[in-house]
Amino acid sequence: MEHKNTWGHLAALFTIIIWGTTFISTKILLVDFKPSEILFYRFIMGFLILLTACPHRLKITERKQEWTFAAAGLCGICLYYLLENIALTYTMASNVGVIISAAPFFTAILAHLFMKSEEKLRANFFVGFLVAMTGIILISFNGANFKLNPMGDILAVIAAFLWACYSILTKKIGGYGYPVVLATRRTFFYGILFMIPMLFFFDFQIGLSRFQNITYLFNIFYLGLGASALCFVTWNFAVKVLGAVKTSIYIYMVPVITIVTSVLILKEPVTWISAIGTLLAVAGLFLSEYNRKIN
Repeated sequence: MEHKNTWGHLAALFTIIIWGTTFISTKILLVDFKPSEILFYRFIMGFLILLTACPHRLKITERKQEWTFAAAGLCGICLYYLLENIALTYTMASNVGVIISAAPFFTAILAHLFMKSEEKLRANFFVGFLVAMTGIILISFNGANFKLNPMGDILAVIAAFLWACYSILTKKIGGYGYPVVLATRRTFFYGILFMIPMLFFFDFQIGLSRFQNITYLFNIFYLGLGASALCFVTWNFAVKVLGAVKTSIYIYMVPVITIVTSVLILKEPVTWISAIGTLLAVAGLFLSEYNRKIN
């Protein structure tokens, strides 16, 4: 069991490292692509890659399980990303980054209410959450002025809550015993299905000729193969092994990975504020996790 838990932690860490670097690919693609177009293409590609990797059909044993897959696709694939993108048009990216990082708190509350199999919440989880959020706030604002924007900030809160719902649903799906790749592909299918009618509200353009640009093609492959197909499989595996709450704690690391990537690839300078924020975010993760090991 301990060996399997180790693989679960490694899978969660690997996922977060990839997700923490996707902003670079997204930033490059946003020159000629709308956020909705990037979202649609990356998940279509992710679905096709999973279909190619495992072409077997998933045979659902109970009809009600299909509703769980549909709900997971709606919450974690469709609505989460759409609301996050819409929130970015109303408020600062730093606001969205901080609020989205609160997803582990929502996950813990939902797990406590609806999943008796999850570990009992203890004081150290909330202490770790406060420490990590303090660090994430320092990283995100880094001396900038804090500005509230009710519309954008509320949308970001809803997005964080939806990701928590997705985590709980993923844990439930993990209990069905289906192969992770097939279960993830089924979730992608429903996410794309719900996404299609919403694209008409975002002036979606097919524009496949844009992928003649090798840079765009490489970056959409990175998002489709790495951040979508591979990472959703590894994340869902981690949730299945570790539980929704324990896995969600790794979300604290996303701003840290973003800072490190910015320094290494974009050559952005490191400030003392971001350095302290990074230490606090990492400390918050270990505080939340350490308590579970000693109790």
